[in-house]
Amino acid sequence: MTAPDYEFVAYIDESGDPGLKRVRPIDDRGSTEWMTVSAVVVSRSRDSSIKGWVADINKSVGESNTEIIHFKDLSDGNRLVVAKELAKLPVRLFVVASNKKNMRRHRNERAEKVLSKQWFYNWLVRILIERVTHWCSRRAVRQFLPRRHVKFVFSQSGGHSYSQTAAYHQLLMRQARGGRPVLDKWVPRWEVMSPHLVENYPHYQRAGLQLADVVASAFYQAIDNLDTGPCEGSYARALAPRMAFSDAGAYHDYGVVLQPTPCWSADISSDQQEIFEFYGYDFTRPLWW
Repeated sequence: MTAPDYEFVAYIDESGDPGLKRVRPIDDRGSTEWMTVSAVVVSRSRDSSIKGWVADINKSVGESNTEIIHFKDLSDGNRLVVAKELAKLPVRLFVVASNKKNMRRHRNERAEKVLSKQWFYNWLVRILIERVTHWCSRRAVRQFLPRRHVKFVFSQSGGHSYSQTAAYHQLLMRQARGGRPVLDKWVPRWEVMSPHLVENYPHYQRAGLQLADVVASAFYQAIDNLDTGPCEGSYARALAPRMAFSDAGAYHDYGVVLQPTPCWSADISSDQQEIFEFYGYDFTRPLWW
């Protein structure tokens, strides 16, 4: 079977790491408290413009290298400029942010049998794919688009097997198409997915992946207070014009997803809550909880 013609491209990147054996700040030494996985979705007709967009963004902050955005190397002021420039582009943005403290030393033995040791990364990707495919399906229907599929392009990171990610993508399709998803609150829209539309590249080879890095890093900066200093939410707030929202106009649990759920069960500080509250989360604990 050949790859179907596609309408959208979703560039996916991450910040933080998926380690669960030791998690800070519970452990003095261990993996990051947070992991963010992001997607930048662009129409196929505009995909060829992304390289130029990145060059323009770099020029706006005086970077001589116009081909690659190094968000982590920018000054605070330039990070804000980059986020604001990204928010002007014709894209849709998504992010899943997982606070890993409640996952410390957790094992999903069922998933491990199928997905090896990267089940946690794939689980976050699944949450992202559910929202991205819902948005693409909704847009294709509303605009009567002749094409509807989305191509997923992952940023290569150390320790991930992208053949396993592609296999997981295919598994999600089968589960959704057969009406038997393991988790049923959200279901990937199989009608816009294809196992032949999953690719991966080094970060520097695709400009779209650099935009996805801006999203993942901006939200990571907003919630991390261990590695990057105090929480800095201005970059993530600046992305609001292009963050995806639901049919009801809500960002939370759609364009911006916090794990664990419900949100008030997350053991996070008030400064870490701020960016989620900005995007519509309510951390008021119900009386019955």
